[in-house]
Amino acid sequence: MERLSLALIAHDSKKEDMLHLVKAHQEELAELELIATRGTGQLIQSRVGLPVTLMQSGPRGGDQQIGALVANGDVKAVIFLRDSLMAQPHEPDISALLRICDVHNVPLATNLASAEAILHILFEHPEELGGCPLAAQVH
Repeated sequence: MERLSLALIAHDSKKEDMLHLVKAHQEELAELELIATRGTGQLIQSRVGLPVTLMQSGPRGGDQQIGALVANGDVKAVIFLRDSLMAQPHEPDISALLRICDVHNVPLATNLASAEAILHILFEHPEELGGCPLAAQVH
């Protein structure tokens, strides 16, 4: 069976929150294929020890690379801990990633509460990630 893939992204002010989340779910996350933007991924590798496939940093195109993986069906969920109070120089890339998750009906968490909800689905009900039956009826 193919391992589920999860993308992890965190703005600088949210990287410690991401580390806390990953450490709290380290055993379960070890069963997933983790993909992350460079800064977030390197931090997870060095501080938690989990293997992570590294993309470019967000400002250097990492958000777009993850967006392409979402569009291709290679990423089943995204946790993007964003700093909504700080302007980001690559805001158009961030908006594009959020939009591509919406277009492809891929679960996206932008805060710790929604991240916990996505992890619960990934760990307890992974079959739910195949698509939303209600969304299929609407289209």
